[in-house]
Amino acid sequence: MNERVSYFNGSIVPESQVKLSFRDFGFQMGDGVYDSARSVAHRPYLFEEHIDRLYKSLSYVRLDPGLSPKEMLVLTHEIFDRNRPLLTEHDDYWITQWITRGLRSMDRIGGEGAPTVIIECSPLPLKARARGMQEGLDVITPGSVRRSPPEAMTPRCKSMSYGNLILGDIEVQALKPGATCVLLDTRGCLCEGLGSNVFVVRDGEVLTPHERYVLAGLSRRTVMEIADDLNIALRETDIDLYDAYVAEEAFITSTSWCLVPVKSINGKQMSCGAWGPVTRALSEGYKKRLGNFDYVAQYTRHNI
Repeated sequence: MNERVSYFNGSIVPESQVKLSFRDFGFQMGDGVYDSARSVAHRPYLFEEHIDRLYKSLSYVRLDPGLSPKEMLVLTHEIFDRNRPLLTEHDDYWITQWITRGLRSMDRIGGEGAPTVIIECSPLPLKARARGMQEGLDVITPGSVRRSPPEAMTPRCKSMSYGNLILGDIEVQALKPGATCVLLDTRGCLCEGLGSNVFVVRDGEVLTPHERYVLAGLSRRTVMEIADDLNIALRETDIDLYDAYVAEEAFITSTSWCLVPVKSINGKQMSCGAWGPVTRALSEGYKKRLGNFDYVAQYTRHNI
């Protein structure tokens, strides 16, 4: 086998054979949800927890995938196991479930038949992100795009409708290619980025936006648990740009990054640099959570 396989509407097929109709709700209207776990040293990591969140998103948008959570978990493990032999020694996968409402009906809201269900594996972009992990990320908050407010649609659902976040990233890339976009909410407070949560460290205390305004990332939750284990003060609160600019440290969490340091926000350098003491302590705790796996080295080895 030299091609990855995917689950596609009841069958496991080579990835190149997964083809969607242009009438699919996901393509035409961004109507669907997804979730992504990752492997760690070629081992599944938090698959069950990600599928639990997936089904919460499905319930919110009133979409039945036609599979129980247990069936989805079994299929996810099967797709991962069948693709695992294609991993090189130091690589790992994103493992993602994509679910849309299926083919669009022209006369009613709702699909004409079964939903579209895809489970697939994609290699993590380790080489492309190696410098960011080693040196820290430059975060920019775009001026003309704000995160969609929870009054419009809750960000706690992991929806496929990413236009808001993508527009913000396009603006950021025009300003500084390679920078990381974190949107402000409509009140001017730090919110979230493309699949990522943000934290700042001010006076030794770790601050992160309230869950009401962001997707509650599993990596975010992991860091909150690690902070509690290490007796590091952490709380959810509103974080405006003043808080960000006077903070000593900042970092981003996501499934793929785990925890990655931030070296600047809108050009303002963090006073402790990228790898400040709190960021480093939480990162070391994260490695232990991964079974003493050095995710930082997995990225930075590409800089050697």
